[in-house]
Amino acid sequence: MGTPEFAVETLRALVENGYHVVAVVTQPDKPVGRHASVLQPSPVKQYAVAHGIPVLQPEKMKDPHFVEALRAFEANLQVVVAFRMLPEVVWAMPQYGTFNVHASLLPQYRGAAPINWAVINGETRTGVTTFFLDHEIDTGRIILQQPFDIPDTADVEYVYDGLMHLGASLCLRTLEVIIAADGKPETTPQSVHAADADSLRPAPKIFKETCQIQWQLPAKQVYDFIRGLSPYPGAWTMLVAPDGKETVLKIFSTTKCSSPSHHAHEGSSIVVDRKHLYIACSDGWLQINSLQLAGKKRMDAQAFINGVKDLENYSVK
Repeated sequence: MGTPEFAVETLRALVENGYHVVAVVTQPDKPVGRHASVLQPSPVKQYAVAHGIPVLQPEKMKDPHFVEALRAFEANLQVVVAFRMLPEVVWAMPQYGTFNVHASLLPQYRGAAPINWAVINGETRTGVTTFFLDHEIDTGRIILQQPFDIPDTADVEYVYDGLMHLGASLCLRTLEVIIAADGKPETTPQSVHAADADSLRPAPKIFKETCQIQWQLPAKQVYDFIRGLSPYPGAWTMLVAPDGKETVLKIFSTTKCSSPSHHAHEGSSIVVDRKHLYIACSDGWLQINSLQLAGKKRMDAQAFINGVKDLENYSVK
């Protein structure tokens, strides 16, 4: 059960290692295109169809027709990767239950966007957890965990790719443990890994408004925020022209620096120094490396500087 590319790697690992995948459950095809007239199947569906695996695409997980169709496959076990919350009638169905491959070291970063939030919060380590599903989201008993280091220069794409492959390998190990224990492996309650609820960091779904850069924060926090949303969905700010016109500007890559080679005019938030572009934070500056104006292609800082006249009289907010 899964939808995005992240889940395909685990599905591929199951198929290529000889497990009998009787069916795939994924989201309904998504309308795309200017007029939403084309239906695009999920990456998981595309892989399943290419390998002759039956596909179920329920609108609602409690739909009696879906539940009946799922039960007819008589699966021993269900594996969930980057999918949606399941009702008990679904997760309790198989003989060996249902386990989830989650991209964090639970109980930290429960929720829909654990990879983004780990980078945004400046974590130096995250990982993958497999756990049995129960009534509350991301709270079930832990089967296995494996950590993954986050370099200070890494963006979400790097961490996503690393955890995608790590999740696939951990899924295979989890299957071995479950099979060896006849469906009843040793597990650990998540409470063992957290002293109290106040120490837990959530990973809620990210929306457009979530992604606006707050330049009044310290430079390290802004730096982590930008790489935690790069390349997708992208951190953004409003670029304000001298005449007051505002344009959305996405920023994908920055470098921490103590200050530009020459200081900005008092009150300025942007400094242009030859080929370099700097934006002020509360305690220092970030050098901007890669960015994208609304309606334009992604570009490096020099191309942006060349394309915007009188840039030092602009500001960001």
